[in-house]
Amino acid sequence: MSKETIRLQNLSIGYIGKKADVKVVASHINASIRSGELTCLLGANGVGKSTLLRTLSVFQPKLGGKIFLNDKEIMTYSDKQLSKLIGVVLTGRVHIQNMSVRELIGLGRSPYTGFWGNLTKEDYTIVDESMAMVGILHLTHRMIQTLSDGERQKVMIAKALAQQTPVIFLDEPTAFLDFPSKVEMMQLMQRLSREMDKTIFFSTHDLELALQIADKVWMMDKYNGLSTGTPRDLAQNGVLSHYIEKNGIVFNKEDLSIHILKEV
Repeated sequence: MSKETIRLQNLSIGYIGKKADVKVVASHINASIRSGELTCLLGANGVGKSTLLRTLSVFQPKLGGKIFLNDKEIMTYSDKQLSKLIGVVLTGRVHIQNMSVRELIGLGRSPYTGFWGNLTKEDYTIVDESMAMVGILHLTHRMIQTLSDGERQKVMIAKALAQQTPVIFLDEPTAFLDFPSKVEMMQLMQRLSREMDKTIFFSTHDLELALQIADKVWMMDKYNGLSTGTPRDLAQNGVLSHYIEKNGIVFNKEDLSIHILKEV
């Protein structure tokens, strides 16, 4: 059953420099994310999408405000507790040598395996089930360096699933993929949110695909702040048109499609 998992209250994000100078990237962020829904983060380069994801993942400190996870302020959790609540899949290619797919996904069990990291029979069952959910059982014994970019992305999602967290954050999960693989990746995330009632929040530049498949959209804008709602909501209130319609690009509010005007 869908429920509010993440709630942001007057959140400010940014950086503290070497001389203790503060750079605010975005502020006054108030929004929530629900389980069982696929929520997509959109916005121009440099607007703060990755900063927001890193802040929600507790990889960098927030500048102000609150982040609630299951109605509890996120900073009150220990690192071990958070490792059982939040799984993170970052952007960029995975540069790992001499490790099999099953071994890498097995690292997702580290919050449960103790100091030595030895996997039990039950852990391996969870690893295999995670691979099956993502559809990569046939890659079990492949070495990571032999995989395509799309296969590696699936492996990292399977690793997050093996971690068995209710929340998964993904930064540009469709980067480096060809179009069919982008569609497949989006469909996979939607299916996982539906079938496993997970809270899945991801950033992307694949705007048209995201509008077709996401349940909710967060649109970050440097001047107008954060707008949230269904793709249809943001289309009707003009948020998407404001973002998309530049330099001969036209947005169709009815079917959420994007068209480029040809010069004659």
